[in-house]
Amino acid sequence: MAAQHQFLLDLTVVLGASAIAGYFANRLRQPVLLGYLLSGLILGPFVLGIIQETEEIEALAEMGVAFLLFALGVEFSLAELRRVQDIALKGSVLQIGLTILLVALTTTLAGWTHGIIQGVFVGAVLSLSSTAVILKTLTEQGEVNTLHGQIMLAILIVQDLAVGVMLAILPALNEPQNLWGSLAIAILKALLVIAGALALGYWVIPPTMRKVAETENNELFLLAIIALCLGVALVTAGLGLSIEMGAFVAGLMVAEIDYADQALNRIIPLRDTFASIFFASIGMLIDPQVLLDNLGLILGLVALVVLGKAIIIFPIIMSFNYSFKTAIISSLGLSEIGEFSFILTLTGLNVGLLSEDQYLLLLGTTAITLVVAPINIKFAPRLADKLLSIPLIKYYLHKYKGRKAFSLPKKMRDHVVVAGYGRVGQVIVRILYNQGYSVLVIENSEAAVQSLRQQNIPYLFGDGDSELVLEKAHLDHAKALAVTLPDPASTRLLIKRALSLAPNLDIVARSHENNEIDLLTQMGAREVVQPEFEAGLEMGSHVLMTLGQPDEAIQNVIRMLRTDRYFNIRPKRSPKLLEKEVQNVRVALHNEWVTLPENSPLVGVTLADADVRQKTGVAIMVIQSQEDTLYYPKGDTLLEAGDRLLLVGQRSEVATFEQLYIR
Repeated sequence: MAAQHQFLLDLTVVLGASAIAGYFANRLRQPVLLGYLLSGLILGPFVLGIIQETEEIEALAEMGVAFLLFALGVEFSLAELRRVQDIALKGSVLQIGLTILLVALTTTLAGWTHGIIQGVFVGAVLSLSSTAVILKTLTEQGEVNTLHGQIMLAILIVQDLAVGVMLAILPALNEPQNLWGSLAIAILKALLVIAGALALGYWVIPPTMRKVAETENNELFLLAIIALCLGVALVTAGLGLSIEMGAFVAGLMVAEIDYADQALNRIIPLRDTFASIFFASIGMLIDPQVLLDNLGLILGLVALVVLGKAIIIFPIIMSFNYSFKTAIISSLGLSEIGEFSFILTLTGLNVGLLSEDQYLLLLGTTAITLVVAPINIKFAPRLADKLLSIPLIKYYLHKYKGRKAFSLPKKMRDHVVVAGYGRVGQVIVRILYNQGYSVLVIENSEAAVQSLRQQNIPYLFGDGDSELVLEKAHLDHAKALAVTLPDPASTRLLIKRALSLAPNLDIVARSHENNEIDLLTQMGAREVVQPEFEAGLEMGSHVLMTLGQPDEAIQNVIRMLRTDRYFNIRPKRSPKLLEKEVQNVRVALHNEWVTLPENSPLVGVTLADADVRQKTGVAIMVIQSQEDTLYYPKGDTLLEAGDRLLLVGQRSEVATFEQLYIR
């Protein structure tokens, strides 16, 4: 009885510590799994020693791995793969293959691994990137639907699916004397399991789950899902394959049935609970003294992995005709080691492919790259812009793209430039094209460019915020610019650069979030459209019409709300949130604070009358007076002596402002 109580106490301590450490990791904007790892390290035998008997914890951790792989199989169905099959299949397979090949050769020749087999295994570990960290980072930055976001997620889908294959053939790597025979047997077993799973998934699982679902009993449904997951996992384990492989195949079986979403919804709490135990159990195996003794080596490995993976991935993405900037962001975003590498390394340790020291080095390297990953994604656009300013790279890109990069007349006048040919951009182009207006589309997707080419619509192939691209768009002779890019940062940069080329250009921009409305207006967009608010306005106008309001009164209400930037229907934002929004802009664009002297020509003048943006190119984002701080000041704001202004613009534009109004 005492042993049972001890197990319950250990389990409670692990879950409680994981929750606390995960909370602090989240508050520090780090992946929660790093918190779980830290909690295990602290509780484990090498630090506090609270958990001494780890066998029972490891048994639960193995269930966590099974649920992780099961949920992965459910989430990434074959239908999802078909949607992104080009870059997903070809690019991912090339990336995984090249990483394994180069790592195997490098580590073997350098003597870091004992033979090519171990080198291949280490290459497989390093070839994976983190779905959890990248998806979380892209979601927080509003970049899931951007082109680089879709590319990264497409490659990650195949990487995660490849985990199942790697786990299937992993035991065979430990038998070098009969490697090819063992590999053949492992692959044959895996194919038999998959074939059997497909048969069950087509003829047996759907009617069985339908019968269970008809009971409308959540407990029975959950029990059936758990039994399926663990049952198939045990079958594969009995065949000499891994439990993880079986759980993954079970997930694929469920993915194609009608109740896949319901199954995933039921299993996610179990997955997350047991996964936290798994990552904590990994932490218990870490000896911090080994990490401290090898800190320099680990940091060197981190730099080598991040740069090496980026160098491998960059030319692959470029070869699929994506832009330089997209390739830079995607390659840096995928340059970390993924969370499923923890599973591979632990399995490698158990089957003897890794020594304990090698295991700990890989563990430390993986953890640090996960911390670095969000930073890489955040600063990759700025790095790409810096690289694009180098003359040699500019020349190379002009030569690389060739004639394919654009299809437009030598001179265009009175045309409308549409940046982004997604769903919104296609609607705008169709409306303008059908009305006989001249249109020029800027797009960085090869598939979209092919469609434009077939329709004989003029286009520029490249990133909308690229100076190289905008210089060819004849903006100084354009009637208007419609910005429909999915990336908020690129939208801001595009508006800034477009106005530097054509200060009087009429710009209408699409806003993804409420907080972008004031920001884009301040950057120079004359009209900012928020799709959710527009849907609300249309529905509201219909309801008012149903209630008997005259059409003219309804249109006046709608016009007033739009003119006031939807101000009366937007939620209130705290000064701290406004400060955070401005800070995000300051990170991406050059900015300076200046103070208005008493003799400045701006003193006593409103922003609208001063027309600072037209005369200098800078945008005034914040005005600080002795009494208050005003974010995104409107045109009727009166400037006074002593006001501190936050100017956003190029260095030359800020210098022009200071010359005209400060000195």
